Amino acid sequence: MSAATPHGQTPYYFIPEPSSFPVLTATGLFFVIIGASQWVNGEMLGAYAVAFGFAMWAYVLQGWFRQAINESEKGLYSDRIDASFRWSMSWFIFSEVMFFGAFFGALYWARLHAVPNLGSLDNAVLWPDFKAIWPSSQAGITASPAGVVEPFSTMGPWPIPTINTALLLTSGVTLTIAHHALLVGRRARTIGFMWLTVALGVLFLCLQAYEYSHAYSELNLKLSSGIYGSTFYMLTGFHGFHVFVGMLMLLFITLRLQKGHFTPQRHFGFEGAAWYWHFVDVVWLGLYIVVYWL
Repeated sequence: MSAATPHGQTPYYFIPEPSSFPVLTATGLFFVIIGASQWVNGEMLGAYAVAFGFAMWAYVLQGWFRQAINESEKGLYSDRIDASFRWSMSWFIFSEVMFFGAFFGALYWARLHAVPNLGSLDNAVLWPDFKAIWPSSQAGITASPAGVVEPFSTMGPWPIPTINTALLLTSGVTLTIAHHALLVGRRARTIGFMWLTVALGVLFLCLQAYEYSHAYSELNLKLSSGIYGSTFYMLTGFHGFHVFVGMLMLLFITLRLQKGHFTPQRHFGFEGAAWYWHFVDVVWLGLYIVVYWL
């Protein structure tokens, strides 16, 4: 155990002290779930429960991160711990690949199977006015003969999605430059390009927020706009959330760099955040092609 390791030496393996953070995380999740279920049913008390749950999560995150950073800076993490972190981050990103794979699969199934099957001769008796056309943008003409979907316009690739694509690709380049600078010990260059990467992430989120405002107010494109609207917001919304999380990761790593953390030899915290950001970039490329172009 780490307690039996002489001062100044890295332990063979590390066992953290008992912590209340897992219990607090579960408690916060309880309040978020219960509060959200009440909130969507018109109980405003649910909104306060959700806010309380998120406040608990914020407290846990800052406390747990600070504890892990202190343990790392004290030299308690050996090569075995480093390998466990790498495996954990790899499996986490794999789970995210499956997460987005399910949503891309839903879009694929809706476009190439569900809509054509509903418009086939087999379903003509059940819904004779249905027309298997993607997207169902005109009520009473395409996939909404009952008029339950309001007319809307689709979101094209220009200009905001294309600009955002350029921003994310550029951020991947600046992050790679920062990584190479860290490997050769050029800390000031690393910090400068990290701040540039964070700024590009923030700009992406601002443009996506403007895109949503434009879609809702001018295109009448909503989450209730049929299968097109639901898949559009599901994919772009979850990706935007992941960009926000990745931007926070990079921000905290940049602040740690300014405090003198990480060395050219040991900097997996930096690498783990970089892996995640590059994953977000790749997902956006697929989303940009499938959602905005096809």
